[in-house]
Amino acid sequence: MSVKIDFSPIAGIRLGSAAAGIKYPDRNDLVVIELPLGATCAAVFTRNAFCAAPVVVARRNLSISPPHYLLINSGNANAGTGVQGMEDAEACCEGLAEIADCQASQVLPFSTGVIGEHLPVSRLIDALPQAINSLTEDGWVTAANAIMTTDTVPKLASRQFLVDGMPITVTGMAKGSGMIRPDMATMLAYIATDAIITPKLLRECLQHAVEPSFNAITVDGDTSTNDACVLMASGMSPAAPISDMKSAAYQKFCAAVTEVCMDLARDIVRDGEGATKLVEILVEGAESQTEAKDVAYTIAHSPLVKTALFASDPNWGRILAAVGRAGIDGLDIQNVGIWLDETCIVRNGGRAEEYTEEAGQAVMSQSEFTIRVALGRGETDTRVLTCDLSYDYVRINAEYRT
Repeated sequence: MSVKIDFSPIAGIRLGSAAAGIKYPDRNDLVVIELPLGATCAAVFTRNAFCAAPVVVARRNLSISPPHYLLINSGNANAGTGVQGMEDAEACCEGLAEIADCQASQVLPFSTGVIGEHLPVSRLIDALPQAINSLTEDGWVTAANAIMTTDTVPKLASRQFLVDGMPITVTGMAKGSGMIRPDMATMLAYIATDAIITPKLLRECLQHAVEPSFNAITVDGDTSTNDACVLMASGMSPAAPISDMKSAAYQKFCAAVTEVCMDLARDIVRDGEGATKLVEILVEGAESQTEAKDVAYTIAHSPLVKTALFASDPNWGRILAAVGRAGIDGLDIQNVGIWLDETCIVRNGGRAEEYTEEAGQAVMSQSEFTIRVALGRGETDTRVLTCDLSYDYVRINAEYRT
């Protein structure tokens, strides 16, 4: 299958960055990604009803023609901005198209940052020549830094696999730290490959990859207005084209893309605003995926559970209560088991006889651990990644606009 490798650029995909002064002075906040002509592209977007203007424009443009450029800005979400927001997003596409000599419909815009403020279009367009002049296949690290908002670290991942001895590489970058409970992807993620693959298979692969990764994480339970995940294929690998969903090549490709998405999703939760703990919630023995996710997210979104995680406090009653209020009809509590890593805390409807406060404390003091819940109702399992809720989360979001 695929092998995790040091970060690797993708042949044919070039990235450039610039400082447009959108929110922060003297910091890159604008990114242009250039796709070669003939490249294929797929994307998924937020399901938030108040989706941002660039989401509307990007979705529309992607339906018209394959993109030649992606245009990304941080510091301003261009969301909740009405008709002017749409005009601003379209003006940015037109500005890049004029400089790059392409159609405005060949530009997909993306924004992240403060909601409800109008985009400083003139500053963004003035910075486009600098971004275009800096286009390079090695521009990933600079670009990953430029799309950050409250992130503390850039997020990058690469995988590589062979098809008949020929390499195919998958590389991705993402941003996200708060307002994370995506309902399609993450706040912003861009994944590229040099594979030669049909648009249909690219879309199928992306839909498959986001489910166990970006669709299975939460920092604070809030889905953004701007979430987007894009998968680009330059078609410049020496490997044979991937055109059959049942082929071994497609299976390897889909696995590699999913692994990159999983890496990036994990990094997002690990870098959650103010987070000190990365916690996997594993729910086993549910009757359905919906039931399993209801339990997992009730635990993951509980302020009482999340603050206990921050305090390393093995207050297992908070987890027990979350399972009980998850809305599972006919739940037999005698069949429910709960563990912190390998330490059983609940069995037969109450505290496990062998459980000790010291054992729970030892697990909760770790920076990464698993909360496992066995419902004893069926054969369906699910996993969700979350983090704790710290003082810094409140501070960061209280001060976000100041």
